[in-house]
Order: sequence, then C-alpha cells, then structure tokens
Amino acid sequence: MDPVTHGLIGASVSQSVADSQEIRWAALIGAAGAMLPDLDVLIGTSADPLMNLEYHRQFTHSFIFIPFGALIVAVLLWWPLKTKLTFQKIYLYSLLGVATAGIADTFTSYGVQLFWPLTDTRFSWNLISVFDPLFSLGLIIGVGTALYKKKTTGALFALCWMVIYLLFAVTQKQEAHITAEALARQRNHFTEKIIVKPTIGNQLLWSARYVRGNQLYADAIGIIPFSEPKIYQGESEPLLPWQKMYSEYKGTTLYKDIKRFEVLSNEILVEHPEHPQVIGDGRYSMLPTTIRPLWGIRIDTTRPNSHVDFETLRDTGPEIRQVFLNMVLGVKETNQ
Repeated sequence: MDPVTHGLIGASVSQSVADSQEIRWAALIGAAGAMLPDLDVLIGTSADPLMNLEYHRQFTHSFIFIPFGALIVAVLLWWPLKTKLTFQKIYLYSLLGVATAGIADTFTSYGVQLFWPLTDTRFSWNLISVFDPLFSLGLIIGVGTALYKKKTTGALFALCWMVIYLLFAVTQKQEAHITAEALARQRNHFTEKIIVKPTIGNQLLWSARYVRGNQLYADAIGIIPFSEPKIYQGESEPLLPWQKMYSEYKGTTLYKDIKRFEVLSNEILVEHPEHPQVIGDGRYSMLPTTIRPLWGIRIDTTRPNSHVDFETLRDTGPEIRQVFLNMVLGVKETNQ
C-alpha cells in the first residue's frame, strides 16, 4: 500500500479515540506510526539486491514489532510534542498507527509476514491494489473533516468507508474468482494454483492467473456491478524449469539466489519473452492478459559465485495504457 494511504489509515484510527483537543496531534502521530514500518525499504545492499525484497514487509510488519515500533515513534516525537501531550498519549497514538501497517498491507497482493519470526509465510487478501485512488479518497475526506472540525465523526466516517470498500472488494474478488474457475473448466483445465487480484488503481478489472501442470495462464476479468463479467483471454507460457536448466550450478550463489527469488515469487517463475537472460515473477505484468513480468533477476552464468542483479521492466507506453484503460472501462474486446 502506498505511504499516503498508510498514513491516512493510521491517522483515522488514532483520531477515532482522541478528544477534540488532541485530534490533530493524534492524526500526526498515528500517520507517523503507520508509515514507520515501510522504512524497511532502506534495508539492503547493492552487493545483494534480493535482500531488500526479502526484508520488505517482513519483521517491521509483524505483530511482534508493533509495541517496539510504537516506542520508536513515541521517543522520536516526545521532545517536540512534550508540551502538548503526555508520553503515554503519544505512545498510545503511535501504537494504534503502527498496528495498522501490517494489517493494511494484507489487503494488497504482495504478502506480509504477520507472524514473523514464528513463520515466514506471507499473508495476502488480494482485495485492493497497492494504489487505489477511490479507497484513498474516502480516507482523505474523513481524516480531513476530523482535522478541520476537531471531531471524531470524520475519523469514524473514514473507518466506515474503509470497511464498506473492503466488503465491496470481497464481493468483486469472489465474482472474479468464480468466473476464472469457470473459464478454466471450459478449457478442461484442472487448476493447481489460482491467483485473482485487482489491477492497479481500480476494482473493475481483475487479473486471473492459474497454473496447470507446468503452464501458466493469464486472463483478465471485467467485473462491473449488476453486469455480466467480461472475459479477456490472454497468454499462456511454461513455467521455467530452472532447477534443471541450472543444475550444474547447484551450490553456487547463482543457484541459491534463483531459489530465493522463487520463494519470493510464490514459485511462479517465467522467462521474460523479450529478455531471455531474465527470470521474472509471473504473477505481475503491466497488462493482466500478458506474461511479461514487471520485474525479475538477470542471470549471468559467467559469474556463478556473484549475486544476481534485480531489474524492473515496466512498459508504460501510451499503447499499453490505452489497452489497459479500454479493459477497465469495458470499451472493447482485446487479446493483447
């Protein structure tokens, strides 16, 4: 989830328990607490590019980190705010803010290690994209109203909006999932793994990917309320048999890095069609109907004992944007 929306959620939760004289400070502290865990993006080293991916949404987003993260925020804000609030109040608002971070990120698709260090399992609801302007707009209105009027009514509106929007997202996802399963059955495919998630910035167009045997299938499903789902059939590509391809490098840093990236990619690895040396995460692409990974690792077999390079390969050209917009609005059929 984007930092601004994180801050808005933390602010609204803290505002909801504050009195009128403290509501603005509560918003500031709650927002700071909610955004603190995302500082994990600073963890990493150029010598090992995958380290940043492994630590993102890891220990700073786990439940066990909440009281410690709140203490960090409270200590940092105590000096500038000590004439406004007691340390106990600063800590309370910080605690509420930090507590929202990991939970809010589970609404998106990348996954959060909520129960680290007990398990490294990543939890994800796949309900909203990392940036959803309509979801954020309701929070802005609620938090802004609370700040302006110094009343918790606005904060409660923001929280109600969040719940209602997420419930709507649940119904949209369920419809998309049912449609995706029906599409697979029409193809006489038994799905071993299916991933249904919203595309960037909206709830109308959903990405549906499933694995059958060693093949990955990508389709898009348009879900407009009170209308029949619209299916955009997409590409299919074989999963990369990397263990066989790189068996001679077993035990090397190269081999271990591919294994690490496989774990981070939920075991859905494909070869990028335009970059043969790049192994990509097959779950994500600019268009939900294509299998052109947004990111991946570049393989250099001449350096088997060096860490792989991580690359982003986004294509945001006007043609891609137009095809995406057409699918969101249901303007025309496309098999792009």
